[in-house]
Amino acid sequence: MARIHSIAQDAVLVAIDISKKRNDVLIQMPGSPRRRRLVVLNQRAEHDRFIQRLKAFDRPVVTGFEATGNYHRALAWRLVDAGIKTRLISSMALARQREAIHNGWDKNDPKDAQVILHMLATGLSQVYLDPLVAGLADIQELSKTHEAVSRARTQTIHRILTHYLPLYFPEIEKFLGSSRRDWFFALLETFPPPASITALSPEAFSAAAWDIVGKKVSKARLIVDICETAKESIGLPVPVDSRAIAMFRMVLAEARSLNRQRNTIEAEAEALLGGTPDFEALKQIPGIGPIIALTILAEAGDLRRFGHHRQFLKFCGLDLSTHQSGTFRGQTKLSKYGNARLRRALWMAGLVAIRQKENNFRDKYTRYIARDPDNPDLRRKALTAVTAKMARTAHAIIKSGKAYRPFYEGAVPGGRISL
Repeated sequence: MARIHSIAQDAVLVAIDISKKRNDVLIQMPGSPRRRRLVVLNQRAEHDRFIQRLKAFDRPVVTGFEATGNYHRALAWRLVDAGIKTRLISSMALARQREAIHNGWDKNDPKDAQVILHMLATGLSQVYLDPLVAGLADIQELSKTHEAVSRARTQTIHRILTHYLPLYFPEIEKFLGSSRRDWFFALLETFPPPASITALSPEAFSAAAWDIVGKKVSKARLIVDICETAKESIGLPVPVDSRAIAMFRMVLAEARSLNRQRNTIEAEAEALLGGTPDFEALKQIPGIGPIIALTILAEAGDLRRFGHHRQFLKFCGLDLSTHQSGTFRGQTKLSKYGNARLRRALWMAGLVAIRQKENNFRDKYTRYIARDPDNPDLRRKALTAVTAKMARTAHAIIKSGKAYRPFYEGAVPGGRISL
């Protein structure tokens, strides 16, 4: 891990090992080999006393901690709000330093505090960016909640497709099309087993299903097809008023609720960020829609803080690394040590972009796989290259403030390209 910021020689170094209930703290005064230990409970009064103690030092104070779930957020915000310098310690770097210093994998909270203090003293830390102070709290919560709702929605729909439909109405799956279509789940919620459809005359079913199906070009033919499919179904003859069907309806209602929640979050994201320069600039890039743009801004913050696109690539885990020892040189591959959510969002954007026509991402992908289009390994490498290009492009248009140009390649020192 590179030295990010040097520490003043007269600064008091404060290492904090975060946990849910308590925090182990190790304090080292400048020029003194002795270290002070204390325990700070996660209580308001304890935080107040701790901050007052740090302010009482008549010299600069630098605190360092490892991100631990969300348990570090409350204390970190109090420290930043009090004007105390805070540094973030990488979990990976902390583990490697601990093994190197103590010659083993054994760990405990006091030992971690010692390693954090060592990393603070040697400058192996990053400046902590507090989401609340940086104005990213709302964006991050929208992004993370959207991901959680989308994951729950996917699991629920898979449960419907792999459990309930094979039991009660396997043939109707062909009408699903897109899982975003609420009418399909609304129709199933009203008519769960085929028997609830065949019990009605075609005219009565058409009248009942007409408003549920919504706006369709061939709505009448679609409803007739569903009715005929129900007559030929091999689904189990379960009574409509059975508890099994009640459970089926419950899961269908859950899927519809999750669909509504996701749509609400997407509308909230558009209302929050719509019209802001960075959000609108990112949406100009092929493959990046409102949610991926939201994820990029939520996870990376202001992309201008990265002086060079290589820093942003490293933050995403899209930088290349090679293991080399003596005459042995391993295969060059992605480090994947960066932000996984950001890397996944850029990967999805690349997938969408290469399916579109006339953009530089598709052009790069096509050139990459030209020698063997059916090689899956080559296609994966090509998509990885497109993902890295997506990250460079996002950084370039935000940092430069210029609009996206589909086939523009800007030169940078060293003969590399910036987009």
